[in-house]
Amino acid sequence: MLDGFHKSDIARHLSKNNDFSRAVAEEYLKHFTFEEESLDISLRKFLQAFQLTGESAERDRILVHFSKRYLECNPGSFQSQDSVHILTCALMLLNADLHGRAGGALTKKMTCSQFIKRLSGLNDGDNFPVEVLRQLYCSIKAQPLEWANDDSYEDAARGQQLQTQNKLLAISANPFLDMANPGQGNEFKRGYIMRKCCHDPGGKRTPLGKRGWKMYFAIIRDLILYLYKDEGGCRKQIVPSRTETVNGNHQRVDTSLPLENAQAIVRIHHALARPATDYKKKQHVICLYCADESQFYIQASDPKEMQSWMNSLNIAAAQLSSQTLAAPVGSQQRFQRPLMPSSISKFSLREQLRSYSERVGEIELELEDLKRLSQEKSNKSAASVANKEKEAFLQFEFLRYNVYIELLTDKIVLSGTMNLVPNDQLLEADEQEALSTERLKSLPNDSWTQTSKDRYAINPNDANRAMMTHT
Repeated sequence: MLDGFHKSDIARHLSKNNDFSRAVAEEYLKHFTFEEESLDISLRKFLQAFQLTGESAERDRILVHFSKRYLECNPGSFQSQDSVHILTCALMLLNADLHGRAGGALTKKMTCSQFIKRLSGLNDGDNFPVEVLRQLYCSIKAQPLEWANDDSYEDAARGQQLQTQNKLLAISANPFLDMANPGQGNEFKRGYIMRKCCHDPGGKRTPLGKRGWKMYFAIIRDLILYLYKDEGGCRKQIVPSRTETVNGNHQRVDTSLPLENAQAIVRIHHALARPATDYKKKQHVICLYCADESQFYIQASDPKEMQSWMNSLNIAAAQLSSQTLAAPVGSQQRFQRPLMPSSISKFSLREQLRSYSERVGEIELELEDLKRLSQEKSNKSAASVANKEKEAFLQFEFLRYNVYIELLTDKIVLSGTMNLVPNDQLLEADEQEALSTERLKSLPNDSWTQTSKDRYAINPNDANRAMMTHT
């Protein structure tokens, strides 16, 4: 009847107590023809056109509009519009009494004689015709009134997509981050894990009551870790697959929305997963450091699965994370973290590896400058405090990029694509691989450590502070 409107949207345009809403309702009711119809049949037709929602007063206003239109179509059938309105409300209450769930099966239902008695004297001081009331009672008892709903595939999909967008927007406070499509993308791993929240986005420690361990069925798809209650949750589809014709060929289009049942979502762009060797209460635990400064413990079933999850998280982040952007510039003497986009990188593996190698070189130079400045300035100055924060952050970034370099180098070598790299770039990558491997070998598994030459003393507290307190 009204193109572009949902059935669930109409009631709020008819229920307001103002002249405009009354004018809209009058025009809308002109689309209904109730001539020579009983009141119950016309009421059923009316309720099927839209969802009767809102407060009691708002619903009552809509039924007043219906009563007026019914009497216009059937003049003389009742003594007044008020009589039609009273009887219409009585039918709504009768429907709730006979078919409502509140009373249960053991509750005594209203009888026909009780229905007739309660309406005595309400037809402008007279009684309604008994045969009319009896016919209306039998009709409602035999078939309950039904409300319209938006049950089409298109409406369901549209509503589900809005819920999906709202969940994704809740992941990060930055509105410029890309919103991933959970129904598409590359899947890196799936399986059951245990997860514990340690720090919320922004680095604030998770409240005590929300730090408990929970079991999830997890899926790493692109740069998002989806967490479901169980394996069946990620298979549920709100809209079935359909077939579309593209360039003359029939293609199956998957319209599943796995985010619908996701219990939690974790962004893993620019993230780093490391063994949680400082956590002694459970075995096979990974510590996941995220770009938004949130931090999680993830427990696998055995050492092999722990290594598999750690590698999958790191390789997804290394392969797909975009280049970081320059940090915001302000007048305050405080350290600002660089911006870390959640969008998927358009670089190839070789380009990713080259960019990470260049970034490691830049970090080394920055650390050297910070070390020199720390010897020249007082440790109590605001600039010195900012430099210490920056140094701790860069030390963590140095470790993260070296892990990325090692994983991408192994992936390129195993895939055989290293032969496609020019000789000068191949030599540079090999040198970087050897340097990175040597550095990683010198990093013990149980702490944030230093390079083999002791160039950068990485204190565990400083590194943790860099991940938890920077803004």
